Amino acid sequence: VQPAMLGLWSLLLLWGLATPCQGLLETVGTFARIDKDELGKAIQNSLVGGPILQNVLGSVTAVNQGLLGSGGLLGGGGLLGHGGVFGVVEELSGLKIEELTLPKELLKLLPGFGVQLNLHTKVGMHCSGPLGGLLQLAAEVNVTSRVALGVSSRGTPILILKRCSTLLGHISLFSGLLPTPLFGVVEQMLFKVLPGLLCPVVDSVLGVVNELLGAVLGLVPLGALGSLEFSLATLPLISNQYIELDINPIVKSVAGDIIDFPKSPAPAKVPPKEDHTSQVTVPLYLFNTMFGLLQTNGALDMDITPELVPSDVPLTTTDLVALLPEALGKLPLHQHLLLSLRVKEAPTVTLNNKKALVSLPANIHVLFYVPQGTPESLFELNSVMTLRAQLTPSATKLHISLCLERLSVKVASSFTYAFDESRLEEWLSHVVRVVYAPKLNVALDVGIPLPKVLNISFSSSVLEIIENAVVLTVPS
Repeated sequence: VQPAMLGLWSLLLLWGLATPCQGLLETVGTFARIDKDELGKAIQNSLVGGPILQNVLGSVTAVNQGLLGSGGLLGGGGLLGHGGVFGVVEELSGLKIEELTLPKELLKLLPGFGVQLNLHTKVGMHCSGPLGGLLQLAAEVNVTSRVALGVSSRGTPILILKRCSTLLGHISLFSGLLPTPLFGVVEQMLFKVLPGLLCPVVDSVLGVVNELLGAVLGLVPLGALGSLEFSLATLPLISNQYIELDINPIVKSVAGDIIDFPKSPAPAKVPPKEDHTSQVTVPLYLFNTMFGLLQTNGALDMDITPELVPSDVPLTTTDLVALLPEALGKLPLHQHLLLSLRVKEAPTVTLNNKKALVSLPANIHVLFYVPQGTPESLFELNSVMTLRAQLTPSATKLHISLCLERLSVKVASSFTYAFDESRLEEWLSHVVRVVYAPKLNVALDVGIPLPKVLNISFSSSVLEIIENAVVLTVPS
């Protein structure tokens, strides 16, 4: 059969009866806006390279396996084979699907109602005719399916096929002889048979899309910190350009306990989505939770010893005496220093004005090594480090790297004379930039996982820092 005929599948997806409202878009949670183009690509890809192609379309040729193979619906003794439905028409025998053209989809979102998907295809068939010889036919088919959207027991969106029917279009005879009375019989039989053949194809499409939608829920490891799990907070909402998923991020410890850090009381006002783009929002809560986990696990603490410091970083008593000669003039020279840095409170992250800042409060205990003895304490400082965060999206994560913007210190206790702590800020800032910040960035290498939505890659996304959130926009 030559591929010339064009049919129509119309798949109506009933996603819900509400459209996104401005109030929902201003909440603090994680949410994704999936452009209709992305949904269309997911369906088309499932037909081209997924199990539907392998198990249905690819089986109509000489593969002889799967749905349309010798042991399937169309094989000998199958639904359309010899002894099947067409066994009642003795003049015809062995009617089989010879070709099923790859559908072309046309997607339309229906605000407040659902999704309409048109898939264009053709069905080519052959059989033995009543007068002998091979009959070759082609038919246009319109398959209409109604699909309800629910939430699975795992908390993910799921599409459920509720009703499926077919409307047979024009039937053409390409070769062979078929008397007019039998042509009507063929048409009647196709009305009976094609729903059983093509409705499972629709179910297969939904199965693939459900797998992609189900990937939203996933337990993503956070290294030694624990894991992050996404679940659906509410039913998806639909507009004329995108579907919105309100996603609830749940952070768990290594032991599996839910960790609940305070959420920001201020909402994140997300900018409007442009056409042919998809969005994912990362709320301030996830940033604070990530740094809170690092703090409680001790990953932000560090003992800065001479072995860890490059030769160009001043870390001896001689360097310190030069900064504070009045207070430390009697200190033995040329002795190595030890800086014990401890973060006893959770850092605070600020997202605003296109900047991401991390305020990290740390206690810095300064000691010096005594030959063949225990390090002796000099003084303790309460410091606040303000670090600028550079955010870089990859396919599945939002990566964070920090660099010091400024550091302020205040004496907490001293075992020597009083001194002006501001003289130490430049020296300590250098140590933090060269030694401590790289250690922080290694701890942050785990990144913040992004929800998996229809296999969208965020590596090419445009990143925008807004108040209390980060928005990633991906072109479709």
